[in-house]
Amino acid sequence: MNWTTHEFIWLDWLVIILGVALIAWMVYRTLHNEKKKEKEETSGAYFLGKGEPWWVIGAAIFAANIGSEHLVGLAGAGAKTGFGMAHWEMQGWMILILGWLFVPFYQHARVFTMPEFLSRRYTRATSSWLSIITLISYVLTKVSVTAFTGGIFLESLLGIPFWYGAIGLIVLTGIFTVFGGMKGVMTLSKIQTPILIIGSFLVLFLGLSALGQGSIADGWSTMIDSASKLNEGYGTNHLMHFDKNDPLYDSYPGIWVFIGAAIIGFWYWCTDQHIVQRVLGQSEGESDVVVMKRARRGTIAAGYLKILPVFMFLLPGMIAMSLAENNINGFTMSADETDMAFGFMVKFVLPAGIKGLVTIGFICALVTSLSAFFNSCATLYTVDFYKPKHQHASEEKLVWVGRVATIAVVIIGLVWIPVMMSLGSLYEYLQGVQSLLAPAIVAVFFLGIFTKKITPKAGELGMIVGFIIGMVRLVCNIFVTELKVSPLNSTLGWFWNTNWLIFEIYLLLFIMALMFVVSLMTKPASEEKLKGITFLTQSEEQKRETRESWNTWDIITSLGVVAACAAFYILFW
Repeated sequence: MNWTTHEFIWLDWLVIILGVALIAWMVYRTLHNEKKKEKEETSGAYFLGKGEPWWVIGAAIFAANIGSEHLVGLAGAGAKTGFGMAHWEMQGWMILILGWLFVPFYQHARVFTMPEFLSRRYTRATSSWLSIITLISYVLTKVSVTAFTGGIFLESLLGIPFWYGAIGLIVLTGIFTVFGGMKGVMTLSKIQTPILIIGSFLVLFLGLSALGQGSIADGWSTMIDSASKLNEGYGTNHLMHFDKNDPLYDSYPGIWVFIGAAIIGFWYWCTDQHIVQRVLGQSEGESDVVVMKRARRGTIAAGYLKILPVFMFLLPGMIAMSLAENNINGFTMSADETDMAFGFMVKFVLPAGIKGLVTIGFICALVTSLSAFFNSCATLYTVDFYKPKHQHASEEKLVWVGRVATIAVVIIGLVWIPVMMSLGSLYEYLQGVQSLLAPAIVAVFFLGIFTKKITPKAGELGMIVGFIIGMVRLVCNIFVTELKVSPLNSTLGWFWNTNWLIFEIYLLLFIMALMFVVSLMTKPASEEKLKGITFLTQSEEQKRETRESWNTWDIITSLGVVAACAAFYILFW
């Protein structure tokens, strides 16, 4: 048997079949034992899970973030633009903000969802708008993008036709989510995270070894040298692009790219239901101190894990491009195939049998990430729309409604894929939509927590106006070719011609200014309403609980995350 073949053989397929069957059995046993222990399935356990250990929370946050957009999009971006996309990945420091600043507020406010928090701080309308925006963003970007890129990945790796892979993935995940809930997602996270990390680093090191003809150090030098010659000589071996003649300047404009990526990161890591849901689980009878301590340490663990995707996915994409550029051992990849870079690398560098084992981890990653989105959608709909109108609904009924909502999301996600495919470059579409959704949410959460001056009506208008402006800009992006030659271009062209990251920053500043102005003209919230949910209205007891939830080691380990992120920027500036 040829152990070094560059294709899947019968041994790999056997490993995949047996591995998937074993994982399915393990998840089933965990859910079965949990159900026997609980005696009754509760909405809290289904949507949030019980209080998991800190390392499971960290793994779950990491697993929820890692999806097919990384296996396909990040590796593909590495092949095309080198270190440019690392701004969105080297954000372990941002996860610390979730653990240190936001977790205490969420815990003391006793919320299941982010809209619930906004309802407490602002108005019911504000929370409803956030639910609507979040559901729209999940269906149109998260669910569809994950399924779409999953189809590409399975095609590049296993040779499964795109639509078979995409539809099969989304249906399989929908079934898993309906029956597994958050407990199933958490269980799968424990299994897939070590496989995913070990497998990706195998691809990295074996890829560098292949590129360096047996030497990892030589492979690294060859990769950096190849990257420095790309991009019309401006290179893709660095993070910052300051020269306006650089072809990558429009995608990563100087220091603006760091600020713009931080805005999107703040929205995603600190306020997005999909991520925050992982730190809100709580067992009956647990104190706030215990919950906050576990959640914070989970975010610290996730901060370290978040450093890894650059090495797990982006660098293998750069290696694939270098292998193709240098024609190493017959490796080929055209400029149109960069989204298949990671799948090609798995087949090219991993030995028989290991290909199948690593593929199991990747399939679990696809299912976990997509399932997390499905579960978050079900949580938002059930808790924020259904439950307020059916306050006496039983726990069993709430879980059933959540499952129906999941099925609806699955169907809508499938229907949207063909529409999304017609809208151009997948990663530009995804980044563009996120940059237009993030500013309003960031402004409302940031000002809502760190100042008492923002009134309920200001938060509501900030969310609505920001969302409307963002959607108008999105429509303009779709018709930008026609708009650039229209008479309006001379007067309003700045609105659709401004770089997308710079526009995002301007939009955030505008919304913040608008909220302050509206606050001067509208009624402020009462001290009772704000109690415990702003930085300045924490009670002495809540401050004491927060202080008791961390120690010196939490500070030291957190500084380690910040130091690692800073070192990366210094090395590859």
